[in-house]
Amino acid sequence: MEKITGYIDHIIFRNEENGYTVFQFHNENGEVTCVGKFPYIGDGEFLELEGEYVMHPSYGLQLQVTGHKVKEPEDRESIERYLGSGAVKGIGPALAGKIVAKFGEDTFRIMEEEPERLAEIKGISERKAREICVQVEEKKDLRQAMIYLQKYGISINLAVKIYQKYGLGIYSILEENPYRLADDIEGVGFKTADEIAFRIGIHTDSDFRIQSGIFYTLLQSVQEGHVYLEEKVLSAKAAQLLEVEITDIEKYLMDLAMEKKVVLKQDEEQVRVYPAKYYYMEMNTARMLKELNIRYEEDDSLIRKRIEKLEKQNESTLDERQREAVAEAVKNGIFILTGGPGTGKTTTINAMIRYFLSEGMDIRLAAPTGRAAKRMTETTGYEAQTIHRLLEVSGNPEETGKGGFGRNQENPLETDVLIIDEMSMVDLPLMHALLSAVIPGTRLILVGDINQLPSVGPGKVLKDLIDSEVFPVMMLTRIFRQAQESDIVVNAHRINAGLEVRLDNKSRDFFFLKRQDADVIISVILTLIQKKLPRYVDAKMTDIQVLAPMKKGLLGVERLNRILQQYLNPPSPKKQEKEYGEKIFRVGDKVMQTKNNYQLEWEIATKYRLVVDKGIGVFNGDIGIVTAIHTYDETVEVEFDEKRKVKYPFKLLDELELAYAVTIHKSQGSEYPAVIIPLLSGPKQLYCRNLLYTAVTRAKKCVTLVGSDTVFQEMIRNVEEQKRNTSLSERIRELS
Repeated sequence: MEKITGYIDHIIFRNEENGYTVFQFHNENGEVTCVGKFPYIGDGEFLELEGEYVMHPSYGLQLQVTGHKVKEPEDRESIERYLGSGAVKGIGPALAGKIVAKFGEDTFRIMEEEPERLAEIKGISERKAREICVQVEEKKDLRQAMIYLQKYGISINLAVKIYQKYGLGIYSILEENPYRLADDIEGVGFKTADEIAFRIGIHTDSDFRIQSGIFYTLLQSVQEGHVYLEEKVLSAKAAQLLEVEITDIEKYLMDLAMEKKVVLKQDEEQVRVYPAKYYYMEMNTARMLKELNIRYEEDDSLIRKRIEKLEKQNESTLDERQREAVAEAVKNGIFILTGGPGTGKTTTINAMIRYFLSEGMDIRLAAPTGRAAKRMTETTGYEAQTIHRLLEVSGNPEETGKGGFGRNQENPLETDVLIIDEMSMVDLPLMHALLSAVIPGTRLILVGDINQLPSVGPGKVLKDLIDSEVFPVMMLTRIFRQAQESDIVVNAHRINAGLEVRLDNKSRDFFFLKRQDADVIISVILTLIQKKLPRYVDAKMTDIQVLAPMKKGLLGVERLNRILQQYLNPPSPKKQEKEYGEKIFRVGDKVMQTKNNYQLEWEIATKYRLVVDKGIGVFNGDIGIVTAIHTYDETVEVEFDEKRKVKYPFKLLDELELAYAVTIHKSQGSEYPAVIIPLLSGPKQLYCRNLLYTAVTRAKKCVTLVGSDTVFQEMIRNVEEQKRNTSLSERIRELS
């Protein structure tokens, strides 16, 4: 075991998550490359290292550090080197030389005990002297805090966040109530705080732990789509999580209500527990909808004449329900249009657009995802945007007090008519943000398929609006002749009606390949993607989408992606790749963004790298292709729809996952030339009719199901859905 003392000349590489660092170290024998894990170090630091020399095949002799001590620089050269390294803001090599020339080896004592004396040096004012000394002291405090937090298994990145939030208060907070971290610091959940509490020795039945666990359980239910939980359900779920008996949940709920974290609402025999944010979000959404729900006095016969005139001009014919839908959109501040595939929703939207344009009105079109907006543009001939882009996203709207949207109550959208497509995908927070930017007098037309799965985020907005029975709704049910030629459309309606679907493979666009073994099913999927479907639907392999019901299991998305990547984009010396945790990302991989990131920048450039457009924000469900991996600047480049290119720093790769297969839930709002749906048995509450209906309706040219026909028919019969606890429809009715 070797021991050496010296200073860090410069850091070559550092992983901020786990502290792994490679640096050049200067000691009395010269310079040596050192590698090891360090909670907090910087250029110029004076260290005593312990470790063993090893010979790296590429980088030569290195000291593998197993232990270290941070020491005060002892001689004039080390003190000057530390101060001039940039570790202390405002001191460069020249000023460091002057300070050490004046105070010598007494420099650090002067900084701690007589900081005002730094002003004796030319170029340092009294104010600057104080700033320098505060920095030196903060560095010392930060280093001690990092070492303290490391004892509890906290990563470097998180430790810095904790220190920045609490400063020297971290010691009392961690020892008294570490669960505060889960409330105060992004990136710290209940489980992380619970692990820290366990290491510190806080009892499992402490009030802090139980109250934090209850609130965590409630917030987890939001991830499942709920806006509230009933008290008994919350108590049972929290007890299961905490592995303790909760005998008096009312006490903890009252404390949470006093802290304004939850709202308690009596409902007949049960108490509903809402996270306060979502309770008020529902209330405000209902209020804004009421303000927009204006009835306009328009002449019915005049509206009908104008519709007939537009039909003649455009050589198109609407049926009676479509004409009625256009008329209702003209007469109402809010209008909802719903219906399945092939029932003429797009034709009706186009008729509405032509009507409002003929009246000289401004129209804006939007949809929840980039793919849905692109499809809306193609089918209407008018530009559609994502809702986020329409609202001019500029920060994280999910963070309280951070704003997030450029369009809001103070700066509303300037339009007469706003049409939103794929409304089944719009969750409560996005609907709230949208309504905040729409002023009364604007006609809001909401279009979607009520039979599809609800949004990934909390709420079931479209269904709640229809169920409230407050707003005019037109449901289109007639399948038009052109759509009747597609078995995708016909079978989707049969599935939705609970009718049996013929699986004789005599169709041109709807196939069922009966297989009972998971590995055989995967082999069939590979053959379909590599050899059969691209030519059949005139598309690239990457355009063929596998849609699976679940993430886990033999036919879950996680296993499917590992196998499909291996065969569809195998390793090659010509392809860069990056290993991140248990995932490998390779140039050519199909990937999906798994959470809303409002800070990521994107740009669209020509082949000559001339930037023609840029913006911020990549959203949950966006799919792209890895086009480059840069090891030097540690980024992965992904190209999304519309040629938007995004550079992901390696530390953000946890936001990406492979997307050769995606869950049916994540496919909402997207349309693919061909989809493949693997089906073997699964949980009844998930394997239901609307999951199958949503999957089938994602295909434009061809659906191929591979698996058990028994499971397929059972799913058609299974009308059970995962219940979502929402109360938007009640809030709307209360205000009407």
